Amino acid sequence: MTPITEVEGRRLALSNLDKVLYPATGTTKGEVLHYYAATAADVMLPHLRDRPLSFLRYPDGPDGLRFFTKNPPPGTPDWVRTAPAPRSDDPGARQVLVQDLPSLMWAANLVVEFHTPQWRQETPAVADRMVFDLDPGAPATVVECCEVALWLRERLAEDGLTAYGKTSGSKGLHLLVPLVPTPSEEVTAYARSLAVEAQKALPELVVHRMTRALRPGKVFVDFSQNAAAKTTAAPYTLRAKDGPAVSAPVTWDEVGACRTPAELVFLAGDMARRLARHGDLLGPLNDPEQARRLPGG
Repeated sequence: MTPITEVEGRRLALSNLDKVLYPATGTTKGEVLHYYAATAADVMLPHLRDRPLSFLRYPDGPDGLRFFTKNPPPGTPDWVRTAPAPRSDDPGARQVLVQDLPSLMWAANLVVEFHTPQWRQETPAVADRMVFDLDPGAPATVVECCEVALWLRERLAEDGLTAYGKTSGSKGLHLLVPLVPTPSEEVTAYARSLAVEAQKALPELVVHRMTRALRPGKVFVDFSQNAAAKTTAAPYTLRAKDGPAVSAPVTWDEVGACRTPAELVFLAGDMARRLARHGDLLGPLNDPEQARRLPGG
C-alpha cells in the first residue's frame, strides 16, 4: 500500500520507499527522499525557485531506464506550479516550477535529477548566472578540472566577476558566476571567448570544442550551457550514478588542494556535515548585491 504523508498541508503519495535505487551503497528511495526533505531542501529550494525545471528520470536506479523530460509528467498535481516555456517544437509548452517543500518532495518521489536553466521564468533567455561545465576526457579527471577552474577563477576576477564552484556530481566541476540579468546569447558569447582564451593559455590541458576526438586527456570547457535552451544539474541534486553522488558546492581551498578524484566526491550522507560546516557556499548566487555586469555590458 502506498503511504500518504502530509507536507506543509499538501497530501503526497510516496511510493516504493524500500526500493534500492543505488545498489553500490544499498541506498533506498526512502533514504533519497529523506535527503531531500531533511538535508537539502533549505539550501536547494532557493536555487530552484522560479526556474522552469527539466528532469532526468531514473525510477529504477542508475542502471535502469533513464529519460529526460521537460513537460510536466502525467498526474502532476494541480497545486504544483508550472510556467510557460515555449520551444520551437511546442510554442505552448510549460515546465514545472519547484517553489516549496511539497513540490520538491513530489518531484523527488519521481526519482529525478533536477536541471535548471540560467534564467528565471519571469525573464526567459535573460540569464542571472553564467556557468562553465568542466568535463574531463579520460585519462584526465577532476584533478585537471581543478587546475582549469583556478585559471578561470583568476581570469574572471580580472573582469570583476566572482566564480563559485560545485562538483558536477559526475566526473567534473561546474563554475557559476552571479550576473546582472543579461541576454543569454551575450552570456554565451562571453563564456565562449573565455573558453577559447583558456585553450590558448593551457593548450595541453584545455579544449573548447565538443569534438570527442579532441578531448582525451584534456578538460572540455563547455560554455554552451549558457544558451537559453540548455540546462545544468542544479546545486544539491542527486545524480544517476553508481552511488548517491551530489552536485555539491566546494570551497576554493578544496579545489586548490585536490590531488585525487575521490577528494571531490560527495554522497548524500556527507552533506549534512558539510552544510553544518560551510552553510550554502553558493548562497551568493541568489544575492542581487553580488551580481556583476559582463565587461562592456
